[in-house]
Amino acid sequence: MEKYLRPGIAELVGTFFLTFLGAGAICVNAMLQSYGESGSGLLGVAIAHGLALGIGITATMAISGGHLNPAVTITLWVYKKIDTDMALAYIVFQLLGAVIAGGLLVLFFQQQTAVARDAAFGTPHINTKILHITEQTSTLQIQAWAAAIEVALTFLLVFTVFGTAVDPRAPKVGGFAIGLIVAADILMGGPLTGAAMNPARAFGPAIWEAGIMGFDKMRDHLVYWVGPIVGGILAGGLYVNLFLPGENKT
Repeated sequence: MEKYLRPGIAELVGTFFLTFLGAGAICVNAMLQSYGESGSGLLGVAIAHGLALGIGITATMAISGGHLNPAVTITLWVYKKIDTDMALAYIVFQLLGAVIAGGLLVLFFQQQTAVARDAAFGTPHINTKILHITEQTSTLQIQAWAAAIEVALTFLLVFTVFGTAVDPRAPKVGGFAIGLIVAADILMGGPLTGAAMNPARAFGPAIWEAGIMGFDKMRDHLVYWVGPIVGGILAGGLYVNLFLPGENKT
Protein backbone atom coordinates (compact mmCIF):
# COMPACT_ATOMS: atom_id res chain seq x y z
CA MET A 1 0.00 0.00 0.00
CA GLU A 2 2.84 2.41 0.82
CA LYS A 3 4.08 1.87 -2.72
CA TYR A 4 1.02 3.75 -3.96
CA LEU A 5 0.32 6.04 -1.01
CA ARG A 6 3.31 8.37 -1.00
CA PRO A 7 3.40 9.12 -4.76
CA GLY A 8 -0.40 9.07 -4.85
CA ILE A 9 -0.68 11.73 -2.16
CA ALA A 10 1.91 13.79 -4.03
CA GLU A 11 -0.26 13.56 -7.15
CA LEU A 12 -3.32 14.51 -5.09
CA VAL A 13 -1.62 17.59 -3.64
CA GLY A 14 -0.15 18.66 -6.97
CA THR A 15 -3.48 18.33 -8.80
CA PHE A 16 -5.09 20.25 -5.95
CA PHE A 17 -2.53 23.04 -6.59
CA LEU A 18 -3.61 23.31 -10.22
CA THR A 19 -7.37 23.00 -9.73
CA PHE A 20 -7.74 25.17 -6.65
CA LEU A 21 -5.55 28.02 -7.89
CA GLY A 22 -6.43 27.79 -11.59
CA ALA A 23 -10.18 27.37 -11.22
CA GLY A 24 -10.07 29.71 -8.23
CA ALA A 25 -8.60 32.47 -10.39
CA ILE A 26 -11.58 32.08 -12.74
CA CYS A 27 -13.97 32.32 -9.78
CA VAL A 28 -12.31 35.44 -8.36
CA ASN A 29 -12.27 37.08 -11.79
CA ALA A 30 -16.02 36.47 -12.20
CA MET A 31 -16.73 37.71 -8.68
CA LEU A 32 -14.79 40.95 -9.16
CA GLN A 33 -16.47 41.63 -12.50
CA SER A 34 -19.89 41.09 -10.91
CA TYR A 35 -19.06 43.96 -8.55
CA GLY A 36 -18.06 46.20 -11.43
CA GLU A 37 -14.36 45.88 -10.68
CA SER A 38 -11.61 44.93 -13.08
CA GLY A 39 -10.70 41.27 -12.78
CA SER A 40 -7.49 39.64 -13.89
CA GLY A 41 -9.05 38.55 -17.20
CA LEU A 42 -7.78 35.85 -19.52
CA LEU A 43 -4.13 36.75 -18.95
CA GLY A 44 -4.48 36.48 -15.19
CA VAL A 45 -6.26 33.13 -15.45
CA ALA A 46 -3.55 31.80 -17.79
CA ILE A 47 -0.78 32.97 -15.46
CA ALA A 48 -2.50 31.43 -12.42
CA HIS A 49 -2.78 28.04 -14.13
CA GLY A 50 0.78 28.18 -15.43
CA LEU A 51 2.30 29.14 -12.09
CA ALA A 52 0.21 26.64 -10.12
CA LEU A 53 1.11 23.79 -12.46
CA GLY A 54 4.78 24.74 -12.69
CA ILE A 55 5.15 24.91 -8.92
CA GLY A 56 3.05 21.78 -8.37
CA ILE A 57 5.15 19.75 -10.80
CA THR A 58 8.42 21.03 -9.35
CA ALA A 59 7.28 20.25 -5.80
CA THR A 60 6.17 16.69 -6.61
CA MET A 61 8.59 15.65 -9.34
CA ALA A 62 11.04 13.92 -6.98
CA ILE A 63 8.21 11.98 -5.32
CA SER A 64 5.83 10.97 -8.09
CA GLY A 65 7.27 12.43 -11.27
CA GLY A 66 4.77 15.29 -11.14
CA HIS A 67 2.20 14.01 -13.64
CA LEU A 68 -0.81 15.89 -12.14
CA ASN A 69 -2.86 14.98 -15.21
CA PRO A 70 -4.54 11.69 -16.23
CA ALA A 71 -3.68 12.43 -19.88
CA VAL A 72 0.02 12.57 -18.98
CA THR A 73 -0.21 9.42 -16.88
CA ILE A 74 -2.08 7.51 -19.60
CA THR A 75 0.44 8.63 -22.23
CA LEU A 76 3.37 7.48 -20.07
CA TRP A 77 1.55 4.18 -19.49
CA VAL A 78 0.98 3.67 -23.22
CA TYR A 79 4.73 4.09 -23.85
CA LYS A 80 5.66 1.86 -20.88
CA LYS A 81 7.05 4.57 -18.64
CA ILE A 82 4.77 3.60 -15.74
CA ASP A 83 3.21 0.29 -14.63
CA THR A 84 -0.52 -0.28 -14.99
CA ASP A 85 -1.27 -0.50 -11.27
CA MET A 86 0.66 2.67 -10.48
CA ALA A 87 -0.98 4.51 -13.38
CA LEU A 88 -4.43 3.62 -12.08
CA ALA A 89 -3.47 4.76 -8.58
CA TYR A 90 -2.15 8.06 -9.94
CA ILE A 91 -5.37 8.74 -11.83
CA VAL A 92 -7.53 8.02 -8.77
CA PHE A 93 -5.46 10.37 -6.61
CA GLN A 94 -5.42 13.06 -9.32
CA LEU A 95 -9.21 12.98 -9.58
CA LEU A 96 -9.54 13.05 -5.80
CA GLY A 97 -7.27 16.09 -5.51
CA ALA A 98 -9.28 17.92 -8.15
CA VAL A 99 -12.61 17.01 -6.51
CA ILE A 100 -11.40 18.27 -3.12
CA ALA A 101 -10.28 21.52 -4.75
CA GLY A 102 -13.63 21.89 -6.52
CA GLY A 103 -15.49 21.28 -3.28
CA LEU A 104 -13.54 24.00 -1.49
CA LEU A 105 -14.24 26.45 -4.31
CA VAL A 106 -17.96 25.71 -4.05
CA LEU A 107 -17.76 26.20 -0.29
CA PHE A 108 -16.03 29.56 -0.69
CA PHE A 109 -18.03 30.92 -3.63
CA GLN A 110 -21.46 29.24 -3.50
CA GLN A 111 -23.11 32.49 -2.35
CA GLN A 112 -21.69 34.34 -5.35
CA THR A 113 -24.31 33.96 -8.08
CA ALA A 114 -21.98 35.21 -10.82
CA VAL A 115 -19.35 32.62 -9.93
CA ALA A 116 -21.88 29.81 -10.33
CA ARG A 117 -23.61 31.29 -13.39
CA ASP A 118 -20.72 32.84 -15.34
CA ALA A 119 -17.66 30.96 -14.07
CA ALA A 120 -19.31 27.59 -13.27
CA PHE A 121 -16.94 27.33 -10.29
CA GLY A 122 -14.04 27.24 -12.75
CA THR A 123 -15.39 24.34 -14.81
CA PRO A 124 -14.27 24.44 -18.47
CA HIS A 125 -17.12 24.58 -20.97
CA ILE A 126 -17.34 24.72 -24.74
CA ASN A 127 -18.01 28.20 -26.09
CA THR A 128 -20.83 27.19 -28.41
CA LYS A 129 -21.30 30.76 -29.68
CA ILE A 130 -17.81 30.76 -31.18
CA LEU A 131 -17.75 27.14 -32.36
CA HIS A 132 -21.28 27.33 -33.82
CA ILE A 133 -19.75 28.05 -37.21
CA THR A 134 -22.90 27.93 -39.36
CA GLU A 135 -26.61 27.59 -38.74
CA GLN A 136 -26.29 23.92 -39.70
CA THR A 137 -23.56 23.15 -37.15
CA SER A 138 -24.83 20.36 -34.90
CA THR A 139 -24.06 19.76 -31.24
CA LEU A 140 -21.95 16.75 -32.23
CA GLN A 141 -19.95 18.85 -34.68
CA ILE A 142 -19.33 21.49 -32.01
CA GLN A 143 -18.13 18.79 -29.62
CA ALA A 144 -15.86 17.40 -32.33
CA TRP A 145 -14.32 20.83 -32.94
CA ALA A 146 -13.85 21.30 -29.21
CA ALA A 147 -12.21 17.89 -28.88
CA ALA A 148 -9.89 18.71 -31.77
CA ILE A 149 -8.84 21.92 -30.03
CA GLU A 150 -8.16 20.00 -26.82
CA VAL A 151 -6.14 17.47 -28.85
CA ALA A 152 -3.96 20.24 -30.28
CA LEU A 153 -3.48 22.04 -26.96
CA THR A 154 -2.66 18.83 -25.07
CA PHE A 155 -0.30 17.73 -27.84
CA LEU A 156 1.78 20.83 -27.16
CA LEU A 157 1.60 20.27 -23.41
CA VAL A 158 2.65 16.60 -23.48
CA PHE A 159 5.36 17.23 -26.07
CA THR A 160 6.75 19.79 -23.62
CA VAL A 161 6.50 17.24 -20.79
CA PHE A 162 8.59 14.76 -22.78
CA GLY A 163 11.07 17.40 -23.88
CA THR A 164 11.64 18.92 -20.45
CA ALA A 165 10.93 16.13 -17.96
CA VAL A 166 10.91 12.65 -19.54
CA ASP A 167 13.93 12.97 -21.83
CA PRO A 168 17.08 12.28 -19.78
CA ARG A 169 18.85 15.07 -21.71
CA ALA A 170 16.16 17.57 -20.65
CA PRO A 171 17.23 20.93 -19.20
CA LYS A 172 16.82 21.11 -15.43
CA VAL A 173 14.01 23.66 -15.40
CA GLY A 174 11.61 21.87 -13.05
CA GLY A 175 7.99 22.24 -14.09
CA PHE A 176 8.16 25.84 -15.22
CA ALA A 177 8.45 25.15 -18.95
CA ILE A 178 5.37 22.95 -18.63
CA GLY A 179 3.59 25.72 -16.73
CA LEU A 180 4.50 28.20 -19.45
CA ILE A 181 3.02 26.07 -22.25
CA VAL A 182 -0.17 25.65 -20.22
CA ALA A 183 -0.41 29.44 -19.83
CA ALA A 184 0.17 29.92 -23.57
CA ASP A 185 -2.39 27.22 -24.41
CA ILE A 186 -4.99 28.94 -22.22
CA LEU A 187 -4.38 32.29 -23.91
CA MET A 188 -5.26 30.62 -27.22
CA GLY A 189 -7.83 28.02 -26.25
CA GLY A 190 -9.37 29.36 -23.07
CA PRO A 191 -12.10 31.35 -24.83
CA LEU A 192 -12.92 28.36 -27.04
CA THR A 193 -13.06 25.30 -24.79
CA GLY A 194 -11.71 26.46 -21.44
CA ALA A 195 -8.39 24.82 -22.43
CA ALA A 196 -8.52 22.08 -19.79
CA MET A 197 -5.87 19.78 -21.32
CA ASN A 198 -6.44 17.69 -18.21
CA PRO A 199 -9.40 15.40 -17.41
CA ALA A 200 -8.91 15.83 -13.66
CA ARG A 201 -8.81 19.63 -13.88
CA ALA A 202 -12.10 19.49 -15.79
CA PHE A 203 -13.73 16.84 -13.60
CA GLY A 204 -12.97 18.34 -10.18
CA PRO A 205 -15.21 21.42 -10.36
CA ALA A 206 -17.56 19.87 -12.95
CA ILE A 207 -18.89 17.21 -10.60
CA TRP A 208 -19.76 19.88 -8.03
CA GLU A 209 -21.33 22.18 -10.62
CA ALA A 210 -23.42 19.26 -11.87
CA GLY A 211 -24.56 18.36 -8.38
CA ILE A 212 -25.70 21.93 -7.72
CA MET A 213 -26.99 22.99 -11.13
CA GLY A 214 -27.97 19.69 -12.77
CA PHE A 215 -26.08 16.89 -14.45
CA ASP A 216 -26.97 18.22 -17.89
CA LYS A 217 -24.02 20.57 -17.24
CA MET A 218 -21.75 17.59 -17.91
CA ARG A 219 -23.16 16.84 -21.36
CA ASP A 220 -19.87 17.89 -23.01
CA HIS A 221 -17.59 16.41 -20.36
CA LEU A 222 -16.38 13.51 -22.52
CA VAL A 223 -14.61 16.08 -24.69
CA TYR A 224 -12.27 16.81 -21.78
CA TRP A 225 -11.25 13.16 -21.57
CA VAL A 226 -11.05 12.20 -25.24
CA GLY A 227 -9.27 15.35 -26.45
CA PRO A 228 -6.45 15.41 -23.87
CA ILE A 229 -5.84 11.66 -23.95
CA VAL A 230 -5.65 11.54 -27.76
CA GLY A 231 -3.45 14.65 -27.87
CA GLY A 232 -1.14 13.23 -25.22
CA ILE A 233 -0.75 9.86 -26.93
CA LEU A 234 0.01 11.53 -30.27
CA ALA A 235 2.65 13.78 -28.72
CA GLY A 236 4.19 10.93 -26.77
CA GLY A 237 4.34 8.74 -29.86
CA LEU A 238 6.09 11.42 -31.86
CA TYR A 239 8.66 12.10 -29.16
CA VAL A 240 9.32 8.46 -28.26
CA ASN A 241 9.71 7.33 -31.86
CA LEU A 242 11.72 10.24 -33.23
CA PHE A 243 13.58 11.94 -30.42
CA LEU A 244 13.92 9.88 -27.25
CA PRO A 245 17.35 8.24 -26.94
CA GLY A 246 17.58 4.52 -26.35
CA GLU A 247 14.09 3.79 -27.69
CA ASN A 248 13.29 1.35 -30.49
CA LYS A 249 12.25 3.58 -33.34
CA THR A 250 9.38 2.30 -35.45
